[in-house]
Amino acid sequence: MIYCVEDDASIRELVVYALQNSGFEAKGFADSTSFFPALLKNPPELVLLDIMLPGEDGLSILRTMKQSAQTRKIPVIMLTARGSEYDRVYGLDLGADDYIAKPFGVIEMVSRVRAVLRRCAPDETAGKRLTLGPVCLDTERHRVSVGEEEVTLTFKEFSLLQLLMENCGRVLTRDRILERVWGYDFEGETRTVDMHIKTLRQKLGAAGGMIETVRGVGYRMEGPEE
Repeated sequence: MIYCVEDDASIRELVVYALQNSGFEAKGFADSTSFFPALLKNPPELVLLDIMLPGEDGLSILRTMKQSAQTRKIPVIMLTARGSEYDRVYGLDLGADDYIAKPFGVIEMVSRVRAVLRRCAPDETAGKRLTLGPVCLDTERHRVSVGEEEVTLTFKEFSLLQLLMENCGRVLTRDRILERVWGYDFEGETRTVDMHIKTLRQKLGAAGGMIETVRGVGYRMEGPEE
């Protein structure tokens, strides 16, 4: 089941119709008031979420979903008419898996849905704990700690740290990081990676020094020297 939260009835009906014709079960909602009860009663496989909604906007709905253990793992694709890079990056950083700018084609929309469902399929990383020096990352609880202190990260910072820890000692290019953390459809620039590395280092404190810059290439995370 795929849910579409869109206040424009013509767009909502078109999306639901296209998804159903492509073999998906789909249902539309005009606002958060009708969406949240259905979300909690029958969680969908994916949500298409418009940013501009009456009452509670799409970014606020996304934030609420990602703060709840019951709904945080549901993939979300943002639908937006906004051209601002800030809105796209902010939505992705809150935990959205992709975005589609309006106006969009039906074939593109269905293709994006299938791609996100493939990327978000359960894998062997579920429930894994990673430890590197004082840094411990728990994928099941979505928690990070440095020593005895818990560190609060955004979803993208968490994914970035997980990628670096899983590839300890390996150099990851900025393009590779963009592909793995933001998704292949994200048309951002490498400064997005640099910005997130900077904030991640700051939040990890002294342990942030384990994230090394490889000049002209990308980043690498190394354990502390014995």
